[in-house]
Amino acid sequence: MNGRRRRALLAAVTPMLEPGERVEVTTVVGLSTVSVRRTAAFGVASALASGGALTVVPVPTPMYLAMTDRRLVIFEADRTFAKPVGHRMTIQRAHLYRSEIKERVLNSSFVLSSPYSESALKIVFPLISRRERQLVAAAIPLAG
Repeated sequence: MNGRRRRALLAAVTPMLEPGERVEVTTVVGLSTVSVRRTAAFGVASALASGGALTVVPVPTPMYLAMTDRRLVIFEADRTFAKPVGHRMTIQRAHLYRSEIKERVLNSSFVLSSPYSESALKIVFPLISRRERQLVAAAIPLAG
């Protein structure tokens, strides 16, 4: 994450911080609940429906993740101006667990879950954010 994006994210996160809380990691991530197979199937179906003239593939909106010593704070990223445009969620780090890291050619991911919630959140890190992924993964214990 470059300096301008980091400063914009820190400006958005700072008013939300509790006394004594500090930001440990900032990065760009993707949040996903749709599998690659479904995305590919959707692309093929749209191409067939349009007679091959158009292929539509859903692309997740990039998100900014700021990890503090207590929480994960996620903002939607503006694609044009590369700044946070809206707070999407805040997740307490206490009682949070992650899956094994899945390495791919262009990205890597893991799934966050909590024993107090039935839903899970898949966080996808782009290739350039591998160092930040390691920092986030080291801070959240492995489920097991």
